[in-house]
Amino acid sequence: MGNSSKNVKDFLRTKERPVITIRPNETVTAAIQKLVENNIGALPVCDAKGTILGILSERDLLRECSQRSSAIGSTRVKDVMTKDVVIGVPEDDLDYVIDIMAQKGIRHLPIMVGPKVESIISMRDIVDAQLEESKATARFLSDYILGGYG
Repeated sequence: MGNSSKNVKDFLRTKERPVITIRPNETVTAAIQKLVENNIGALPVCDAKGTILGILSERDLLRECSQRSSAIGSTRVKDVMTKDVVIGVPEDDLDYVIDIMAQKGIRHLPIMVGPKVESIISMRDIVDAQLEESKATARFLSDYILGGYG
């Protein structure tokens, strides 16, 4: 992937978005509203101290809607969330993060510092960053070839 020298901590410096979380006893309707309002695809489920208990993704919600659409308003997040959360830490290498997300078939990875969610990285975040890096490299090479650096 070409990012082996970049780790999660470096990547997070360029990502200035706060982590939006949800409590386990909130409703699925509240979760959907948070996802839509914040234009995000997953919510870490945290207790009052901020400790992660699970993660709720669009996929979890769609699965629930297909099974019990009439009960969505009263269904609790804790009953729908994914409990076995794959996590990362700021020291992880981005290549590792991409590999683990691909292996586990996930698109959102909570980044933890101790028991707290520091950030959440989506596959889209990584792809966007790689695209920007590729554009910068192409521009540099083009300028170099055309004699812009002399």
